[in-house]
Amino acid sequence: MAGEMTILGSAILALLLAGYLAQQYLPMPTPKVIGIDLGTTYCSVGVFHPGTAEVKVIMDSGGHQSIPSIVSFTEEDVYVGYDSLELADSNPQNTIYDAKRFIGKIFTPEELERESDRYPFKVLSKDGEAVYSITTNETFTVTPEYIGSQLLLKLKKMAEEYLGLPVSKAVISVPAEFDGRQRNYTVKAANLAGLDILRVINEPTAAAMAYGLHKADVFNVLVVDLGGGTLDVSLLNKQGGMFLTRAMAGNNKLGGQDFNQRLLQYLYDDIYTTYGSLPFRKEEIHRLRQSVEAVKLNLTLYNSSWVHMPLTLSAQHPTNPGESDQEERTKRGPLHREESQDEDIKRVHFKTEISRKLFEHLNDDLFQKILVPIERVLKEGHLQKDEVDEIVLVGGSTRIPRIRQVIRDFFGKEPNTSVDPDLAVVTGVAIQAGIMGGSWPLQVSAIEIPNRHLRKANFN
Repeated sequence: MAGEMTILGSAILALLLAGYLAQQYLPMPTPKVIGIDLGTTYCSVGVFHPGTAEVKVIMDSGGHQSIPSIVSFTEEDVYVGYDSLELADSNPQNTIYDAKRFIGKIFTPEELERESDRYPFKVLSKDGEAVYSITTNETFTVTPEYIGSQLLLKLKKMAEEYLGLPVSKAVISVPAEFDGRQRNYTVKAANLAGLDILRVINEPTAAAMAYGLHKADVFNVLVVDLGGGTLDVSLLNKQGGMFLTRAMAGNNKLGGQDFNQRLLQYLYDDIYTTYGSLPFRKEEIHRLRQSVEAVKLNLTLYNSSWVHMPLTLSAQHPTNPGESDQEERTKRGPLHREESQDEDIKRVHFKTEISRKLFEHLNDDLFQKILVPIERVLKEGHLQKDEVDEIVLVGGSTRIPRIRQVIRDFFGKEPNTSVDPDLAVVTGVAIQAGIMGGSWPLQVSAIEIPNRHLRKANFN
């Protein structure tokens, strides 16, 4: 018996030694499974490298680690990501975004009308499902899952160019509140792009994995995911490698776009007060919107930032539309005013400084709204603030210092910001993709326990 144990021990030792030598001296295998974050506003793709345990978030040809979740149709071609973003202002009726809000959902006529009123493109109903009407050299409709497939195809090609081989298998993330139908339609979008989905993982779980919480000694994890268009708050319970989503709440009309719009509205008012008219050229408004986004990003690092750009103004522009027309200006605004050859115009160089204090003042009420779903999930999860072991921040908007301060003041402790919030979900999904692909060193896989009775509370 002792001899058998000795032989067994020697065999195990030899196996471990062989594994060590393989990791040290054999070439690393190429990842076979990619991880995809198909976000509402931006989407990303990543891979887990065997041996090094490094997650690589793959860049597009322009060096971006995330691409806008936008697809634009023209008579010549279909454009995706940043190429589509460039067409958003000149071709608004055929440029589709926020498709994730519609995928796999059944709407009443009233619900669909309310949702479609927010967009410059036309949303129609087909047996309760949303479809988009596109008019180029002909009129046709496309589905939200088709829009998703075009984004996924772009991500797939980015991964193939990086890896140097065809890719057919993936792990994909979805919001925790997605029901079975929405998950199935997300998988359908991936199938249209030529991808076999090995696993669908909840976004909060993926974020927790990115922070290493699947291996850490924590129990109650609060994930605050604030992106470009939506706020999602999830309370996770974790034991071992298993996650249970205990409560969810959010606001599907609160995000970075809303913060941008407040600043853009301020600039419109400033321009009108200074010059007595508003810009109307599409390309200039597009650059103004880009400047607003740049200012917001700069203010996460600096106390002030400048907007300066040439503008062409109408000398005969009507009076300032005023606050009562703010929503209409958000959707249409000076952006859609056409220039007439006979119209008097004036050219100015607009320049103004935006302080972080001003930006925070313009958005103070929106920042405070973040606490509403946080309080709700704690109540639904029967948890006190001090019982939360880890607060995880996800989404680019959580970089805003004032937002971090609001969360820090509420809990009385620092949230975890050790991972890039823009890339937390895709990093976690890539780790899970590595696990599904059998990569080593092996990670502890996160197992999600479905909570079929859970419903997400939304606060708009």
